[in-house]
Amino acid sequence: MKFMFISDIHGSLYWLNKALDQVELEKPDRIVLLGDYMYHGPRNPLPEQYAPAQVADRLNEYKDRILALRGNCDAEVDQMLLQFPMMGDHVQIYDQGRRIFASHGHIHSMDNLPSLEAGSIFIQGHTHIPVAEKQEGIYLLNPGSISLPKEQWPHSYGLMEADEFKVLDFNGNILKRISLN
Repeated sequence: MKFMFISDIHGSLYWLNKALDQVELEKPDRIVLLGDYMYHGPRNPLPEQYAPAQVADRLNEYKDRILALRGNCDAEVDQMLLQFPMMGDHVQIYDQGRRIFASHGHIHSMDNLPSLEAGSIFIQGHTHIPVAEKQEGIYLLNPGSISLPKEQWPHSYGLMEADEFKVLDFNGNILKRISLN
């Protein structure tokens, strides 16, 4: 299967539309949303074209392809606008005999991993910084943020297909890549 990972939208209709353009181009089987959909959070600036209700409407157009989980800026009231479940703290996906454990990163994180067997994939958002590395047999991944990247990183998303994960910017440049063999 082909997965697209989107994290930390923070209410930006502009950057969500850019990401959904990539969905149409890449045609992933599933879109995995790693949290922080509509609210920008008290520590973040307002993102470009801040429009939380419209973000919900756009996400709902893809509801049948979305797997989602709750971020630290998401609340029960957000679920009322979304037509797919997003209140769980994590999502587990089994693909090609491998476990993918997806979390926002504020509960389970690269510094506080759940119990995972060697060869598993742990993916989170939250930090807004792309990661693609392997430590102690576990693949650690982060697609960065589509709307509010940090530490000079560009706006980005992640793609996983077969035995490869890559983080891309919206110009198609590969920012990070790792073989999942």
